[in-house]
Amino acid sequence: MRPQDVVPSRPVPEPLEPVAPVAPVDVEQAEAALVEHYPRLVRLAYLVLPPHLGRNRRVLTAHSLVQRSLPRSRTPGVSVPLPRRPGGASAGPGYAYVRQRVLRQALEAGLPLRRKAWPKRAQLPPLLPQVWGLRLFPRSGGADELALDQRLSALSGPGRAAYVLRGLERMQDAEVAQLLTAAGAADPHAALAEADGVEAPGGASVAALLGSAEFDPCSLQARPTDLMRRRQHAKAALAAAAAAVVCGALLGLPGEGWGPDGAAAPAYARNPASERALDPSKTVRVAAGVWKRSSRTDFSAWPARGNLASDNALLRRALAVWTRPGPSVQTSATPATPVGPPMGPPQLLFAGDIDGARVVLLYDGLRVVRYAEPRDGTAGAALDFARVDGADAAAANALVVGRTDGNVRYLTAPWVRTASVRDLLDPAGAPAPLKRSRDGVTDPLASPAQARDCRSWDALELRDDAGPRLMTDLGELAPARLTSGPPSAPRDVSGPEERARWARTACLLPAVRSHGVRSVNLWAYAQQSLPEGNGTAAWLCTRAETWRGTGSRVLAQFQAPSAKEGAPGAIAARAEHSLACGARDPRVLAGVLWKSRGGNWYVLAAGSGQFRSVTTSGGVEGTARGNLLAVRAKAGAQADLEGRVESGERVGALR
Repeated sequence: MRPQDVVPSRPVPEPLEPVAPVAPVDVEQAEAALVEHYPRLVRLAYLVLPPHLGRNRRVLTAHSLVQRSLPRSRTPGVSVPLPRRPGGASAGPGYAYVRQRVLRQALEAGLPLRRKAWPKRAQLPPLLPQVWGLRLFPRSGGADELALDQRLSALSGPGRAAYVLRGLERMQDAEVAQLLTAAGAADPHAALAEADGVEAPGGASVAALLGSAEFDPCSLQARPTDLMRRRQHAKAALAAAAAAVVCGALLGLPGEGWGPDGAAAPAYARNPASERALDPSKTVRVAAGVWKRSSRTDFSAWPARGNLASDNALLRRALAVWTRPGPSVQTSATPATPVGPPMGPPQLLFAGDIDGARVVLLYDGLRVVRYAEPRDGTAGAALDFARVDGADAAAANALVVGRTDGNVRYLTAPWVRTASVRDLLDPAGAPAPLKRSRDGVTDPLASPAQARDCRSWDALELRDDAGPRLMTDLGELAPARLTSGPPSAPRDVSGPEERARWARTACLLPAVRSHGVRSVNLWAYAQQSLPEGNGTAAWLCTRAETWRGTGSRVLAQFQAPSAKEGAPGAIAARAEHSLACGARDPRVLAGVLWKSRGGNWYVLAAGSGQFRSVTTSGGVEGTARGNLLAVRAKAGAQADLEGRVESGERVGALR
């Protein structure tokens, strides 16, 4: 049995009908539409607003634009397309009018300020709503949402509006052009052409990406502003003289004040512990060769490397941005990774030039933090957090140091002897040597985490004293280790049989991408002879363990004989936060509805070695002794699986 390929496509729009002027809109009618569709209107404004405003200001501005889109009185009709819901029913002229007002203001907010012209209201910071003491921004999405946000930021305001109206409002091109014209866009056809050049990352649905939490300004995360600075401002309000003293103290902080901090927010007040953490001269630097005699072989034994390891100005900026990232900093973190400042001076792992950027890798015992700034001096920076506590020699073999144009570079551990690239989809192929600099930085290799299809899967093979280890990029700083074998004793992938199983499993790895995965183990827990002489199928369990210990993901996989070499197996069941197929509970049971070459249907099920019987009930009745079951069924049949283990306990199927 082979899973069918699913190719996402843009929904086919309804035929364009002549657009008649909307009837006059009452204030009550517009208010009802605004209240009912408020989250959708705010999302539309947030996506169209210029990215240079920063996420916090974009959120507040989006809410402000929507809230002041109500008319003051009864308005004349306007010729704009009526919005359509997925079922085809119109959402009403009130929504059409408010949406046009929101779109016009969002486009005006992106216009440059001119000296000889009064600024438009949308170009100024919003008066309301205002949030004091907090920075608000939407929740972080996955790699696809981040890539789409970067592509949209390169478009003009009308281009972003055209892309969003297509994907979010499901509008035809003629309707988009008509609405852009009504909103004041100078050249709507050029905006449509711009939008045509943006493809959805990873082959995902545009509507699903635009509707994700990454672009939801109504579901927000909150972080405090500078608490100490707020306290100083409160004292400054009591006396002008005290305010002058406080401002002078802030500007006189070590490191020549605010300027050298780059993309960092304004500085904290004096605090001995904070000052030590921000002092680049206090950064922990491990000497080369310490790992050979260290009792721990993890990131704490890595030496400080890179051609900019002695650049204190760069390290100061990296530490300052880590402590207080400003609005121009793009921040990402693996799940459940704290993003606060370091408790003390962190350890420097690397500082150097990587593909047009200055990159710094720091480690504080719990997290690895990557800071990157453009080498050409332009504004902005990137800050990535990854949790790596409890790493051993195998897990601390490499870190991602750079991503450019779909490629990834790794910084390898000092104990790694050789590096090579192995295509997981070509189990018989030999690994290709991968060059490294004297600092341990590899040449670029294709990143499967950013690929749009699964025609190849380049994994990093590192060899140390213990032998070769396979690592793969899943969109995070720390690559995931790939292993095979039972949960009680996973081992590094070796041998043609294990590579052949991984060849049919690799394309399922995107299901655990950007999830904080530490390792992925593949265990062939059963072999089953198929009815009617259709060959032998393998039952496998894929378990992704996380750095945080919770949130593991489990996939039960059915690999039937296939004429296409390396064809992905079928996912029979999946579970999250489950102990199944793990060291604490290695039991697993799963089943599929399978069709033989003769056209007959069967319910097939297999459990791990602990099962003494398997029973199916519901739409299909049957019982088998042992851990394998095959029962004749009908097309579309549904059945419930249950098994008994040696102790007599009943165990249900993975779900």
